[in-house]
Amino acid sequence: MKKLLALTVLTVSFATGSAFAESFTGVVSDAMCAKNPAKASSADHAACADKCIKGGSPAVLIVGSKVYSVSNPEKISSFAGKKITVDGSLAADTITVTFVKE
Repeated sequence: MKKLLALTVLTVSFATGSAFAESFTGVVSDAMCAKNPAKASSADHAACADKCIKGGSPAVLIVGSKVYSVSNPEKISSFAGKKITVDGSLAADTITVTFVKE
């Protein structure tokens, strides 16, 4: 019985821990330009992404060909056009960012 309880606790702790903390590495762009992820994640697009984010388009994170919305875009807005790694939690296609490193 003790082994079953220990195994259950261990399994739940791994499942819960992975649900809360994930890392994503990608390029910060704006939602409008991210409709074309290949172009929006290119280095020459940085100035455009910065301008669009400052103009009100929400910041997003492009990881490969996948575009993630960010529930707290103010955490990544200053990194427009740059490749960053964020730690956070993922729900559907939206990341809640807890930590950013360039």
